[in-house]
Amino acid sequence: MENDMSSDPPQACASGAAIRPPEMRRRDFLNIAPVAAAGTGAVIALWPLIDSMNPSAEVLAQSSTDVDLASVEAGQRITVNWRGQPVFIARRTGEEIARARADDANSSLIDPQTDAERVQRDPWLIVIGVCTHLGCVPLGQSPGDPRGRYGGWFCPCHGSVYDASGRVRRGPAPRNLAVPPYAFRGDSIVHIGQ
Repeated sequence: MENDMSSDPPQACASGAAIRPPEMRRRDFLNIAPVAAAGTGAVIALWPLIDSMNPSAEVLAQSSTDVDLASVEAGQRITVNWRGQPVFIARRTGEEIARARADDANSSLIDPQTDAERVQRDPWLIVIGVCTHLGCVPLGQSPGDPRGRYGGWFCPCHGSVYDASGRVRRGPAPRNLAVPPYAFRGDSIVHIGQ
């Protein structure tokens, strides 16, 4: 007869399922409890790090901005700050709009988009004023700034040229000036952001 070192065989309950001996349940608890405590401790220790990744109140305040366009005259361009980036707002003249639309079908566009895809309401063009090549701020907001051959913006860093619709016409910039999310609220207020 062999010497059996195991504990008593499990007993069956009324439903027929085996009941594990009490020492097995205690052993399971002794294995699970430290793991649960360690997991809880890790979450408590990491919470300040996770919470620090949330945007600050200052950033949340800049997540959207309202701009009154009533005082902007035809042909004038203004710059506002949104999320730490310059946003160019241009009240384009009829000539600038006609020139931008005439170039819609131009096959030499580096990043093809029509003027209508970039503008929600004429005569307003609203773009993020950061060159899509290396992040410089293009010239063209002030009346004396060089605007390039297409009457838009000129990036002095590496020579990218944008037209009056903010489309890149001469690179090295690979994409058009980005259009931020915006919506008009009434005739003269534009809400930039979500």
